[in-house]
Amino acid sequence: MDVLSESNGIFALKLFKKLGENNTGNIFYSPLSISSALAMVLMGAKGNTAAQMSQALSLDKVGGGGADVHQGFQWLLSEVNKPDTQYLLRTANRLFGEKTYDFLSPFRDSCRTFYQADMEELDFANAAEKSRGHINSWVAEKTEGKITEVLSSDSVESLTKLIIVNAIYFKGSWAKQFKREHTHEKPFKVSKHEEKPVQMMFQESTFKLIYIQEIFTQILVLPYVGQELHMIIMLPDENTDLEMVENQLTYERFQEWTRADTVGERKVGVFLPTFELDESYDLEKLLPTLGMVNAFDRSRADFSGMSQKKGLFVSKVTHKAFVEVNEEGTEAAAATAAVIQLRCAQRTPRFCADRPFLFFIRHTKTNCILFCGRFSSP
Repeated sequence: MDVLSESNGIFALKLFKKLGENNTGNIFYSPLSISSALAMVLMGAKGNTAAQMSQALSLDKVGGGGADVHQGFQWLLSEVNKPDTQYLLRTANRLFGEKTYDFLSPFRDSCRTFYQADMEELDFANAAEKSRGHINSWVAEKTEGKITEVLSSDSVESLTKLIIVNAIYFKGSWAKQFKREHTHEKPFKVSKHEEKPVQMMFQESTFKLIYIQEIFTQILVLPYVGQELHMIIMLPDENTDLEMVENQLTYERFQEWTRADTVGERKVGVFLPTFELDESYDLEKLLPTLGMVNAFDRSRADFSGMSQKKGLFVSKVTHKAFVEVNEEGTEAAAATAAVIQLRCAQRTPRFCADRPFLFFIRHTKTNCILFCGRFSSP
């Protein structure tokens, strides 16, 4: 299902650019978690509502956005969530609907078949706060307690009809771990005029490292144990603005720059800060800017594939993600032709992430981007 991985990648970077508009701070989210949860909702959408969702999620290329989408997600989620891996990954996707709506059996069955997710009905009308607590507890359990309040106190009300909640948990060890005794405090250049101290890890080992001349950026690939997942870090040169790199970033270019046959392995001295991010997003404001409008409009939403009752619409889409990067590895809960050349051919190159950078965690076999992030300030 290369087409689905491509669609998810395009959506991941479209979403990244939207989250980064007028925002120079840290970013972290799981595009896979968001797209798979919304794809469950797409299964019950019809007409223009479905067409808009399919286009917004970049799924319109996958079998016209029909049944192939859900079969693709079934395969993708089973590949990523395999139980015999050397990493731990748990996705938590679920739909919570107002119990006075009669949801159709085919829709419920499809959620269970393709996404290993039951639909759960709650009494939003009479017990909004209790329902919120129930959803938060469910997500906390699925994410090893890293995400305790995916829904804030003002996010559920008596008129709520449908809430889409998604969270994801990942824990993986570096294939080549950093030694704690090599970690020291160093300054991180938040901007030209501001520095903050970070705990900077260091190791010298063999990694895939490339330099993209057109955006003056180094790209380092750090594999996790088992080589099934890896972190890709994009670090602009000291006098290169990260915003320029983000503006140039498309899925096609990302693929071209990180293709396995273009990335050479070599000895490199890696300086990488330990960091922890805990980010949350209310996507009901952002998704309409990608074209998903009708789903949030009571008068225009068409979810007749979910229920024969009218008036069903999406009221809330919440996403929360957590990541911790340290010497052992990463724990996360919760996304063009280039001139490629290597620098410093005569000596061990240096990759020093002491300034804002982008990072992505990608599944090797499926080429699926699981997490996307920007680290711009400790």
